[in-house]
Amino acid sequence: MAHGRVNAAKFIARLLPEPHETELGGEPAHELLATAHADICCPPSGHCISWDDCYAGADMLPLTHKADLFLEPDGEPRPLPEHLTGDARERAVEAGRKAAWIRREAHHRGLR
Repeated sequence: MAHGRVNAAKFIARLLPEPHETELGGEPAHELLATAHADICCPPSGHCISWDDCYAGADMLPLTHKADLFLEPDGEPRPLPEHLTGDARERAVEAGRKAAWIRREAHHRGLR
């Protein structure tokens, strides 16, 4: 019997319980992390997945999961790819710092 695929993302809540969601940055943090993620994944030379799809894929995640997209296993920000320049690079640096802070705060608060 064939079983259809289930999109697990629809079972992951995008928003953390309050007051954590607001205190960890709320919607501005969601936008920063999703935008920087799409910038990193989609070099100007092109990518098989569109920038909008990369953004949407990250945007559906809670802040703690978005933060993990930018971090090494030790919690430090990952190196940035060479194709990031100008505003995109500045945004990615800021996103890495924000991601490291979110992960530390989430750990202190017992959030996953």
